[in-house]
Amino acid sequence: MNRQRDAGAWRLQLLFGWLSFVLAVPSIYLLLGLPLVMREHGWSGTDIGLFQLAGLPAVFKFLLALPVQRYRGERGHYRTWALGLCLLLALLLVVVSQQAITVNRVYLFGLAFAAGVLTTWADIPVNALAIKLLPPSERIRAGGIRSAALFLGAIVGAGVMLLVHNRWGWQAPFLLMAAGLLLALLPLAWLREGFAEHAAPDKPSLADWSGYFRQPGARLWTWVLLSSFPFVGAAWLYLKPLLLDQGMAAQQVALIAGVGGGVVGALASLLGGRLIQRLGAGRAIPLFMFWALFALLALTAAVGLRAGMTWLVAAAFLLATAMGAVSTLVFALMMFFSREDRQAADYGLQASLFVLTRMLVPIAAGVLLDHSGHVGMLAGLSLAMFVVCALALAARRSIAVATAGFYKEAPTWRLAPGPARVEGHGSQQRAIQS
Repeated sequence: MNRQRDAGAWRLQLLFGWLSFVLAVPSIYLLLGLPLVMREHGWSGTDIGLFQLAGLPAVFKFLLALPVQRYRGERGHYRTWALGLCLLLALLLVVVSQQAITVNRVYLFGLAFAAGVLTTWADIPVNALAIKLLPPSERIRAGGIRSAALFLGAIVGAGVMLLVHNRWGWQAPFLLMAAGLLLALLPLAWLREGFAEHAAPDKPSLADWSGYFRQPGARLWTWVLLSSFPFVGAAWLYLKPLLLDQGMAAQQVALIAGVGGGVVGALASLLGGRLIQRLGAGRAIPLFMFWALFALLALTAAVGLRAGMTWLVAAAFLLATAMGAVSTLVFALMMFFSREDRQAADYGLQASLFVLTRMLVPIAAGVLLDHSGHVGMLAGLSLAMFVVCALALAARRSIAVATAGFYKEAPTWRLAPGPARVEGHGSQQRAIQS
C-alpha cells in the first residue's frame, strides 16, 4: 500500500512539475529570449522595453483566479479549467508561429499579451489542483519540484529556445513549446480530481480574501511572502550585466549565470525541500533568509574587494542556491496557506503579491545601480535582506504553529485502487488517480 501511495504521489509530482515547466518556458522566451531576436531585427530599446508589458497579467493573477474559483462542477473542476486554458495556450503558440518578427509590432505585442494572460491564467488551476490532490506531506516536495522546474524553464526559455531559433527559424520554438503543452494534456485528462468536499462558494469576493488573512499565521506569512524573494531576485537579474562589467566575456556570462546558475538553483530547490521537511518551516524560514543575506554579502564583497573571477563565480553560485531554497519555501507555504475549496482564490492572491514585489524591487535596484554602482546596489539589497531576516525571526514561531503537522501524513490517508476514493477526514481527504 505504501508503494502504491508513493507511486501515485510521484506520478502527480512529475505531472505538476512538467506543467510548471511548460507553462514557464513561453513566458521566459517571450520576455527574456525574444528581445535578443528583436534587437537583431532593429527594434529600439524603447520598443523592447514596452514589449515587457506582455508580462503584466501576472500582477493581476488574483482577479483571474475569481472565475476559476466561482465556475465549477462537482468533479473535474480545476482539471477542466487547466485542460481548457492549456489547450488555448497551445493553439495560440501555433498561431504565433505562423507570424514573423517582421509582422506589425502592435499585433505581435497583442499575441504576446494574450499568451501572457493564458499562461498566468492556466497556472492558477494547475496549482490549485496540485494543492487539492497532494497530501500535506507532499507539498514541500512539490514546492521544490516547482522551483526546480522554473529554473530549468529559464535555461530552456532564455537559452535553448534561442539556439533552436537560430538553427531552425522563427516557427520552431513556438511549435516546440506548443508540443510540450499538448504532451501534458493526456495525463491531465486522465487525472481523477474527485468530488468537491464542501459546497462551493457562490461568489468569491473581498470577503473571501479577508478570510485568507484570518488564518493563523497568515498575516506574518504574507509579509514574508512579499519580502523574502525580491532582493535576491533583483541581484540575480543584474548579475549578468555585473559580470560583463567586471570583464567576463559574454559567452562565459551566458554559460555561468544562465546554464550553470540555473542548474545550481534547480538542485538547491530540491535539496531545500528536503531540508524544510527535516527542520520544519519555522526553523527553515530564518535559516534560508540568513543564507540569502550571506549570499548577497559574499557577492558584494567579491565585487567591492575586486577579488577576481573565481570568487565572483563562487558568489554567483551561492546566490543561485539562495534563490532555489527561498523559492522552494515560498511555493510550499503558498500551498499550505491556500484553504480548502478556496485553492484558486488564495493561490491567486498570494501569487499576485509575490509578483508585485518581484517586479517593483528590481526597478528600485536599477535606480540604485545608476547612482551608486554595483557595490552600492548590492549593499542596499543586503541591508534590505537584513530587515527580512529580522522579520523571519519574528514570524518563525507563528508559522511553525500554523504549519504543525504539515510534514507528516495522517495515517488514515491512503490511495485506493480503481475509481478515485478518499479516506480520512478534513484536509487529509484527497482524491488521486491510482
